[in-house]
Amino acid sequence: MTNAYTFICLFLIFGSSFGFTTYSKRHLFSEGPRKAKDSDQTSPLEGRIFWIMLCTLLWPIMVITGINTAWILFKRKQQSQK
Repeated sequence: MTNAYTFICLFLIFGSSFGFTTYSKRHLFSEGPRKAKDSDQTSPLEGRIFWIMLCTLLWPIMVITGINTAWILFKRKQQSQK
């Protein structure tokens, strides 16, 4: 039983850390590779709290979307160099 609690706690701690460190790059995980104009309609504190709460529970999905965005940007960079 303690292993399950440890796993859950580590999952939540990693997720909140992921959210805290990726807040400034959150447009790469949800809106696409470009930051939308006027996307910050809430106060910075409310936006940061929401992002951290979202990433705490959904960080595996956010990692996958970040990898997808990185792949898209890599392909665009390769095409622009040709």
